[in-house]
Amino acid sequence: MKCFVTGASGFIGSNLVNELLARGHRVKALLRSGTTERGKRGQNFERVTGDLLDRRLLERELAGCDWCFHAAASYQLWMRNYAPMYAVNVEGTRNVLAAAALAGCQKIVYTSTVGCIGLPREVDGKITPATESEPLAADQLSCDYKRSKFQAEGVALELFRKNGLPVIIVNPSAPVGPGDGKPTPTGQIIVDFLNRRLPAYLDTGLNWVHVRDVAVGHILAAEKGQPGSRYILGNQQGNWTMQQTLAVLAKITGLPAPKKKMPYWFAMRVAEVSEGIAYFTGKAPQATLAGVRMARHKMWFDPSKAIRELGLPQTPPEQAFADAVGWFRANGYVKRS
Repeated sequence: MKCFVTGASGFIGSNLVNELLARGHRVKALLRSGTTERGKRGQNFERVTGDLLDRRLLERELAGCDWCFHAAASYQLWMRNYAPMYAVNVEGTRNVLAAAALAGCQKIVYTSTVGCIGLPREVDGKITPATESEPLAADQLSCDYKRSKFQAEGVALELFRKNGLPVIIVNPSAPVGPGDGKPTPTGQIIVDFLNRRLPAYLDTGLNWVHVRDVAVGHILAAEKGQPGSRYILGNQQGNWTMQQTLAVLAKITGLPAPKKKMPYWFAMRVAEVSEGIAYFTGKAPQATLAGVRMARHKMWFDPSKAIRELGLPQTPPEQAFADAVGWFRANGYVKRS
């Protein structure tokens, strides 16, 4: 298949390009001007320079493509001005999907997030991981990133319902592994651990999944997914508390895990100060209010549907963390011995 991929320089997108090429597909990748192609030199795919807001470019470059993977997004938990995030995540999605429809793409896979799915329910102290059908309450849209992605998912579903677009939505949980160049906020946890910059932790939880499984899940969605459906791309054994996560990192690296649990009220004060400083300096804050608010909940999810219907692989999360640690060390992210 000839595949058009947006966000090809990002964490998920770059791994997706790798997996598509490994399977013999042809790839045309949309890259922003000035984007660093870490690990992409020498790979045999077609590069297109442009952005998601250029509808004419998208229509021209998508012509002749069989599959479209829209993985590009603005993923930041703090910005001085969030208007560019909404432009990229919402209007950019509308542009890509409309151009893919005009090109007659057989399948369109849109990369959403588990942040668009309702939080798991807790009954008598026991948490039941959420599935794709868990409704999302308005008060759970706790930051602009989640709100913009929720609106973008709405665009995708609207185009499916009204125009019959063959759109499949995938909702990755918390991917880890090689190639997290930015790094993402979750990858930053590993980098901070390696550099001994985690004096304490919050009592939260995430569903960890190998980024390679997420990339393969995109391809499986194009092959087997039902248009209009959502699929959580996660790991059934990956619902860990932060304390469990740090214990795994300690075992992999031989470094001690932080033992202090930070109270939420203190984390909120730290984030308020960090964001105040960031507003004047323009540099990203060390802690964000959005991140602390999300950490109040254990974001545990059930990927059974993707395993059952798509055959989503289930690489052990411990391997995902080992691969991530090895990649960060090999690529100069560790500043301390």
